[in-house]
Amino acid sequence: MNVTNGTFLLRFAVAIILIIHGVGGMFNNGINDFGNYFLNPIGFAPLGVPLAWAIKLSHVASAYSLLFEKYINWSVAITILILMAGIVLVHFKEGWFVVGGGRNGVEFNFLLIFCLITIAFPNGFKKIASK
Repeated sequence: MNVTNGTFLLRFAVAIILIIHGVGGMFNNGINDFGNYFLNPIGFAPLGVPLAWAIKLSHVASAYSLLFEKYINWSVAITILILMAGIVLVHFKEGWFVVGGGRNGVEFNFLLIFCLITIAFPNGFKKIASK
């Protein structure tokens, strides 16, 4: 764990969010409920529960990746895809706000996506643009 890296605090914060989001549902049947009562009815049956577990386990794996700086780009790409799917399938119809002006909207996923992009490209897109 490289605490001197300029992205450490951001990586640490996002890792904590991903761990709590991933592990939380493992102990209260939340992952199975998400698979059975949300994913299966919208067309993922009979794979809703395995898909829900894959999503949550990927969050935990991504947290490890962010903390220990292993496979960062793969982790970021997979997590962003999951967050974008969450926006499309779950959050978009609820609007922008997570709380306050609405409920369960896209703003938190939006913020996490840009945090992950910043982690993957800590110096911006200079290297990509110059190639």
